[in-house]
Amino acid sequence: MAEELIISVSGMRGVVGENLTPTVAAEYGSAFGTFLKSNIDSGGRPFTVCLGRDSRISGPMLMSAVTAGLCAVGVNVIDVGLVPTPSVGIMLRHLGCEGGIIITASHNPIPYNGIKLLLGNGMAPPPATAHEIRRTFWDRHFHFVDSAHCGQVTPNAETHRVHLEKVLAVVHAGQIAGRRYKIVLDSINGAGGAITKALLAELGCEVVAVNEEPTGLFAHEPEPTAANLTGLCWRVTQEKADVGFAQDPDADRLAIVDEKGTYIGEEYTLALAARQAFSKRAGVAAANLSTSRMIDDVARAAGGSVIRTPVGEANVANAMIEHDCVIGGEGNGGVIDLRVGPIRDSLVGMALVLQLMAETGKSVSQLVAGIGGYSMHKEKFAADAQQARRIQELAVAEFDGATMNVSDGLRLDFPDGWMHLRTSNTEPVMRVIVEARDEPTARRYLNTVARIRESVLRPGSAGAR
Repeated sequence: MAEELIISVSGMRGVVGENLTPTVAAEYGSAFGTFLKSNIDSGGRPFTVCLGRDSRISGPMLMSAVTAGLCAVGVNVIDVGLVPTPSVGIMLRHLGCEGGIIITASHNPIPYNGIKLLLGNGMAPPPATAHEIRRTFWDRHFHFVDSAHCGQVTPNAETHRVHLEKVLAVVHAGQIAGRRYKIVLDSINGAGGAITKALLAELGCEVVAVNEEPTGLFAHEPEPTAANLTGLCWRVTQEKADVGFAQDPDADRLAIVDEKGTYIGEEYTLALAARQAFSKRAGVAAANLSTSRMIDDVARAAGGSVIRTPVGEANVANAMIEHDCVIGGEGNGGVIDLRVGPIRDSLVGMALVLQLMAETGKSVSQLVAGIGGYSMHKEKFAADAQQARRIQELAVAEFDGATMNVSDGLRLDFPDGWMHLRTSNTEPVMRVIVEARDEPTARRYLNTVARIRESVLRPGSAGAR
């Protein structure tokens, strides 16, 4: 059965040629352009959208379609080409654009692609705004213009320079360069290879690049998880490297492999970056409900605290702006530093981790040992909205003594751990994340969720399809 086209606060995501077609992409571009012109005061300037893409083979096709949709409603396009997602967020603010679009499906497999929207502040639209854009798209309420007023397309090749300058400004490049770190970089044939190699060169690092060509033909499953990065772990040991860095296709997420070739996981990316940030400034951090308690430990040790938000970088970024946060991000390897931009950025994560290594003189494994850790499990499974609600209801009944947060799905906190049950914004699945002080405790919680899930999804049950 064909998958449903997903349209959420994260934008649009679907299967190319099945539900994500040139017509759909053009109309989504027209919907976004119509929304901008109807709701934003440009000060009399022509409306302009910054447009970039990751390396997927379908990217140029969808980019052309979105460009046509924007120009058709009188919105100019600045084409920054094949660049990381955070680069578009940086450039649209640098250029004073009213919005931005990235053609990307992030960590999803090759058949997928997507259209991610950014407002003029460099962040994804809040839920109410996303709903209005979605309604404009579904209603096909587009404000087309005549020939003389169509938007124009302008290429821009400044992106790498601007992005690198902003990242380099938050670290001491000379101090890092003095360590002469050797790094294995896996860019998964995505958008991050060229700019990341340039950054690491500026930081005086020796780089062994794997899967660097932006072909869009991913050398392994693109999500930077332990199962998908065994090759990187092996290469780090073979090269006797100081660290291994892995990006996802649009380079907004970072996973780390230590000098022993051990995958330390995406959760440590934010924890390590936070330790570096808190060493310079006391205050508050922001993280979503699915992020490890390690960031709470790091913040507490520095006399700080953590604000928890619903999943989604815009939610985290908004909290960071409101509370003037030192650092923020998500446990999927996404680090946000407002000095660079209000968007997840793997380059920021790398720079801060290398700065921490340089200042402390410690290896990644030593830094990880100093932070400590928990036992965490992340799983996902197919479930429709009705099934997801039933699973959450049964979980509340099963753990009636837990502290409950329903701002994004269901998070239950216990003295010895927590769990988060929510539907995905980018895939037709439900996610379950469990973290506890030790493996037996985590496994006990996970097994309980598995039992509830099986009772709901079992054929013939009340919650089954």
